[in-house]
Amino acid sequence: MKRRSFVKKVTLSSFATLIGAEIVFGSNIMEGYIPLALQDPDPFKMFNKNKEMIVLNDKPWNIEAQAHLLDDKITPNSCMFIRNNGLVPENIDAKKWVLKIDGESVVKEKTYTLSELKSKFKHYTYQLTIECGGNGRSEFNPPAKGNQWTVGAVHCASWTGVRLKDVLEDAGIKKDAVYIGYHAADIHLSRDPKHEPISRGCPMSKALQDETLIAFQMNGEDIPFIHGYPLRLVAGGWPASVSGKWVNRISIRNKIHDGPKMTGDAYRVPCKPVAPGEKVKDEDMCIIESMPVKSLITYPKSGAIINKGKALNIRGHAWAGELEVAKMEYSIDYGSTWNACVIEKPTNRLAWQHFTASIKFPDTGYYEVWAKATDTNGIAQPMLLPGWNPKGYLNNACHRIAIKVK
Repeated sequence: MKRRSFVKKVTLSSFATLIGAEIVFGSNIMEGYIPLALQDPDPFKMFNKNKEMIVLNDKPWNIEAQAHLLDDKITPNSCMFIRNNGLVPENIDAKKWVLKIDGESVVKEKTYTLSELKSKFKHYTYQLTIECGGNGRSEFNPPAKGNQWTVGAVHCASWTGVRLKDVLEDAGIKKDAVYIGYHAADIHLSRDPKHEPISRGCPMSKALQDETLIAFQMNGEDIPFIHGYPLRLVAGGWPASVSGKWVNRISIRNKIHDGPKMTGDAYRVPCKPVAPGEKVKDEDMCIIESMPVKSLITYPKSGAIINKGKALNIRGHAWAGELEVAKMEYSIDYGSTWNACVIEKPTNRLAWQHFTASIKFPDTGYYEVWAKATDTNGIAQPMLLPGWNPKGYLNNACHRIAIKVK
């Protein structure tokens, strides 16, 4: 009888990470067997998420919040959306983790351990808004392929790390540098090590901003495993796909980075408006950079019921990519008239801004409260769905909640 084969140590380590405990007698597990705790996985328990989060996909994991779960000014891990393109890394050991800087436009390839990054470079902390480029995709018609996000693929946590520009400048940047691309430890769905699930990047101008971090802490603690532990990029105001998780290599490029999810129609929209359903050639698609102006009512929850004569106090957040939100308004008559909200300045550049308003309704019945933000360039959110695009990106339509007055 042939000797049984057993799971590899890396897989066993991955199981233990997901379960949250060492697997006693794990060396006896036969290859191909999945522990019961993972056969019907509870993502809320595994990832410490609020049970009102919505699972869109489990291969890979994609989970979104609901608007009312995002009421905190600084988003806690429990309510942060998860967007993965591949399988989570296996056998992570922070003590052995290294970050390599290479590429055509690096003066000298360099490798840094996690402890070297922390000791050699100054630490910075910023609240940074990260939103999936496909947030709101579910509203597009004709439907766009991909995870059908509603409004909850956005968060603003507090990130601590070192500036990407300090690390790049330490390695040396050649004059022909135009872009950076990241590489990470996540695993392609095929498990083929020759394929990366995602490898995106940004122009040098974004890479060299003060707020673009190589982060190792979130909200004052080590970054949660599912959000990129032990090291990730954080580039606020741009699509979340630029903020690569589990990063172990950054390339300084002399051309636009051409890794997976950087070409074709991935994270691109038509350079010019197109008719719904129209096919667009790759060369007529432009890479998404700064995200559009947007807002979210986080209190009360849609469907709230109040008594006649009582004021409704609403609150929420607004953001505008690289810009600030200059004006915040609400409407209770389907956009016929608008009233001003009180909006705060951002804690720092690229952080979302908080707004409040007190609303009085004229009579009993059904109402909708619509929220509209306007950025510092005078561009406001569209009341309903903006221009259609093949992948359903950049839906920044006004957020709306239902209210009944009795």
